[in-house]
Amino acid sequence: MTSTRLFLLLIGCVLGGVLTACGGGGGGSGSSGAAGSAAAPAAPPNSTGTPATAAAPTSPPVIPQSSTPNVQPITVSAAPGLTRNMLTTSVTICVSGTGNCATIDNIQVDTGSQGLRVLASALPAGLQLAALPAGNGTAAECAVFGSGYTWGAVRSADVRMAGQLATSIPIQLIADPAVPTVPSDCASAGLAMQSVSALRSNGILGVGLFAADCGGGCVNAALPRWYYSCTTGRACEASAQPLDQQVANPVSAFALDNNGVVIDLPAIADAGAPSVSGSLIFGIGTQANNVLGGATVLKANAQSGYVSTVSGGQTYSRSYLDSGSNALFFSNGSLPQCGLWYCPITPQVLSAEISGTDGTTSTLAFQIANAQTLFNSSNNGFDNLAGIASNSFGWGLPFFFGRRVYTAIEARLTAAGAGPYYAF
Repeated sequence: MTSTRLFLLLIGCVLGGVLTACGGGGGGSGSSGAAGSAAAPAAPPNSTGTPATAAAPTSPPVIPQSSTPNVQPITVSAAPGLTRNMLTTSVTICVSGTGNCATIDNIQVDTGSQGLRVLASALPAGLQLAALPAGNGTAAECAVFGSGYTWGAVRSADVRMAGQLATSIPIQLIADPAVPTVPSDCASAGLAMQSVSALRSNGILGVGLFAADCGGGCVNAALPRWYYSCTTGRACEASAQPLDQQVANPVSAFALDNNGVVIDLPAIADAGAPSVSGSLIFGIGTQANNVLGGATVLKANAQSGYVSTVSGGQTYSRSYLDSGSNALFFSNGSLPQCGLWYCPITPQVLSAEISGTDGTTSTLAFQIANAQTLFNSSNNGFDNLAGIASNSFGWGLPFFFGRRVYTAIEARLTAAGAGPYYAF
């Protein structure tokens, strides 16, 4: 991969349907006819006269503390297209430096990508956000996900959630009429997620492991299917993009509580739930409500964002925890399939071991139910929905039910060391 963020943007999954699977960069769509629906610091040099083999104790890192309200409500409920396991929230977007704001509902919460992306049609006409430059023109972006792509201009906005403010950050305005023509390489990336019916939401809130969506690769080169320079009367051309003008993880731009997020969702019944309410908590170890406590910390690869999963005798070196995937996605030839979903006759209990890059492991059991049966119910949240991925293991939204899942941002200090890491 050219850059860290290149992988993580691919793993976000925003499309779910009755028999439409999405996730892990390997998701697609399929149907069987049913209806419905991303180390502690070294000890200081020994200067106390003690033997060299007895290193001086390491002081714990000092994490800036905050009293800013940091709890954002999140919900799984009925979503466009009868999509199941769609985790959403509301985001307030303002013209930078003004009180001209609008609160946009039905924004998907995605730990598998970086940055806020909102449909232009969801913003009121009076909310005119400033365009950002790229080369000699206006910046636009092609964002590729497991389900397809979003295309639109890059614009500056103030973003508010809970009591937090990200000032003048780049966001993507999907289907922005200022850049109406999708470049051919972007259009070949799959489904055009340019409307509510295709995106199944009004936008995506990417709160993943990194601060910017592409990173150094896009600073140094004009990469295909990333940033473009668009000028009137000419086709948009791939362009390099400075780091501070790339679509940004809003959490990384908060004044405090900016080192990661916690997703806290309750456990649900095996049959599912019609709706589920929980919390998106900003910061890790910055307030009493986001301390790590006894959570297991799994360091992610600083270049790719992957951890590793072993399940059913198979090792998946490409594994990730992604609230933007609506199911668990992995390969298991012994489970009956229906379309791109798993449909065992009776629920099956499987086990897996997730490993971080430092060798820390966590072993857990998980249940897989018949996807057809789940989709035929009136419920919208499921903790046992699973689909097929060929060469990766995606711990999608079912993993998050009944857990507090931490996503720590690259290079940001926490009590467990710097991100990127997951913890639960």
